[in-house]
Amino acid sequence: MSTIGAYFRLARVGWVLVREGVVSALPTQDMPPAIGLMKSLVEPLARFRAKKQARSERLTRAVDRLGPSYVKIGQFLATRPDVVGVDWAIDLALLQDRMAYFPTDTAKAAVQASLGRPIHDLYTSFGEPIAAASIAQVHPCMIGDRKVAVKVVRPGVRQRFAHDIEGMYLLSRLQERFVPSSRRLRPVEVTRTLEQTTKMEMDLRLEAAALSEIAENTKDDPGFRVPQVDWERTGRDVITMEWIDGVKMNNIDGLRAAGYDLEKLAEILIQSFLRHTLRDGFFHADMHPGNLFVDPAGTIVAVDMGIVGRLGKKERRFLAEILYGFITRDYLRVAEVHFEAGYVPAHHDVSAFAQAIRAIGEPIHGQPAETISMARLLALLFEVTDLFEMQTRPELILLQKTMVVVEGVSRMLDPRFNMWKAAEPVVGQWIRDNLGPKRIVSDIQDGIKAMVKLAEAAPEIAGQTGKFHQELLRMSENGLRFDEQTAEAIGKAEARYSRSGRIALWIIALSLLYIAFAI
Repeated sequence: MSTIGAYFRLARVGWVLVREGVVSALPTQDMPPAIGLMKSLVEPLARFRAKKQARSERLTRAVDRLGPSYVKIGQFLATRPDVVGVDWAIDLALLQDRMAYFPTDTAKAAVQASLGRPIHDLYTSFGEPIAAASIAQVHPCMIGDRKVAVKVVRPGVRQRFAHDIEGMYLLSRLQERFVPSSRRLRPVEVTRTLEQTTKMEMDLRLEAAALSEIAENTKDDPGFRVPQVDWERTGRDVITMEWIDGVKMNNIDGLRAAGYDLEKLAEILIQSFLRHTLRDGFFHADMHPGNLFVDPAGTIVAVDMGIVGRLGKKERRFLAEILYGFITRDYLRVAEVHFEAGYVPAHHDVSAFAQAIRAIGEPIHGQPAETISMARLLALLFEVTDLFEMQTRPELILLQKTMVVVEGVSRMLDPRFNMWKAAEPVVGQWIRDNLGPKRIVSDIQDGIKAMVKLAEAAPEIAGQTGKFHQELLRMSENGLRFDEQTAEAIGKAEARYSRSGRIALWIIALSLLYIAFAI
């Protein structure tokens, strides 16, 4: 019945997208004629108001009608221009994660249940909410004479998301089955990533841990910090942290009025992001201007650490070499790095890929540095990787999306911001430390550690190998067999699956017809 329920939820999503004019805004270029026919059939069903609205407005209304889970799904897809296309990713990025407040008494009950203590023991006062998003809302509270921000998870959001993600899995499986060209993008894996990241975001202990880790990493960094966490008052459904008095980075007039050096802030922001990425391999992946404050001391304070990204040592090395290759116009090396990392299938020609990379890099070198758009660069890169069957790398896509956002904030502060000049001190130092002699020493140390671990595990590996060998011998002599009960259960399950699928498809078709004629 869960499959039938997923079909019903997908039918509702499809109907809302039709009524709000989102389907009629979908492109039909390079699509089969049947897609264009379907689009022309559903266009008359769109609301008259929707037909006059911009695509981003249609998306916003549709997502608002579908509920909090779809706000989060839309924001996640905004980080995947390789899946939805650059233009749609930009529109999805405009979705505002602003929801209605839930009652303060409900928030207090959730805090007490999560921490196991009465509210009056935890806080001197518990204020009304000042911000509400799809996952949680924030309350200003007092602990003695100290002001804190208390973030509380929205009631019922986990159950709602669990139901909605079933529909996403169903859609991604259908996409992989019936649209072979989409398999390169791994829709099911994308949905699994969405599920994992959102579940982590709904556990506020993990956000507190991310804040703590970045605080340790950046304790000596100039001009950047994150709020301190009150661990005594933090649990799965609540996080208590330092209250930040500052000016939001999207308030340019406020920053100027406070006397801050906007050009310097832009430089600090991009350098901080690159330090976190290259040096630490751990970065804030939601650095839009609403999550960035400038405190009275002129320090950038990043909040809302629900979405973070990680890069392993190899990925950081490949990233640095790719950036360095673009800067030095060594396109063959950029291509080789893609093959060494396994990003591009080995059956392709390195020289041909280098030629495609050159087509991206050369136009950049013909422009002033302050006019180079990272968003445009990434759009071209996605087109090239599509030609060469490059599989989706979720960690790199998240990094690229965040880089575009951070660059956008820096250029909002300083329209003539030169990203490459600002990045050089950080990237150059990292390259000198990690791609020179120090790299050889580091690789030797890593090799020794791996050898020690392998030696420690050798007895266990030998034992498992012996067991596996015995099992192979037994199977070669006797064959692989199911007992009668297992074979019968498999047959029944397969029949049940096929029957429920056919029933579900008919139910959906009849339901959509009923809705169309009822409205």
